Amino acid sequence: MATHKHNIPPQLAEYLNNIGEPEHPVLHALRNRTANHRLGKMAIAPAQAAMLTWLARLIRAERYLEIGVFTGYSSTAMALALPPHGTVTACDINVTFTDIARETWQAAGVADKITLHLQPALLTLDDLIRNGQSETYDIALIDADKPPTPQYYERCLQLVRSGGIIAIDNILLGGRVMQPLGSDSPPAHAVLQTFNRNLPNDNRIIPITLPLGDGLTLLLKK
Repeated sequence: MATHKHNIPPQLAEYLNNIGEPEHPVLHALRNRTANHRLGKMAIAPAQAAMLTWLARLIRAERYLEIGVFTGYSSTAMALALPPHGTVTACDINVTFTDIARETWQAAGVADKITLHLQPALLTLDDLIRNGQSETYDIALIDADKPPTPQYYERCLQLVRSGGIIAIDNILLGGRVMQPLGSDSPPAHAVLQTFNRNLPNDNRIIPITLPLGDGLTLLLKK
């Protein structure tokens, strides 16, 4: 998760925001609240959320799967973009952060759309598959710990329908993903290098990566 922007002057970023869809007041308040948190950099960038909600409307999404909730910016934005009968399945393990998310969902009037699963996401994803939810989601966002990214991806490929979208945040690791591996490199470095390198050869999806936030990969499932 990342709120910072790359290679965009602040004045240009402000201008771009001003000619896009206005940020919902609840999302604006949450962004300000999260910015003061010591882990505020974990929040998704508003431009990334705007892209995801635009895509959700484009494909007429009704079911959204999120891996990594933090304080709820992306889940709230997506719930607001979904139709009244739309549903959100949210996965996280942190009660402190998701308590803020719950408050935000209530304030935005979307709490009834969202089901939160507080356990390791792989357990939830496997439960969904086991319970017959394969190919029922329109869009999924992977925005959690990086080492299990390939495992999250494979589960999402099962759960998202043909023509649906899988989004993956923070694929650049602040630019470190392009640097050679060293003895002190974190596990995420090697995992994402390999994962990113293999995407163009995966014939199950059509990939594109955008320089939004810390890199946003969008995968169209064939």
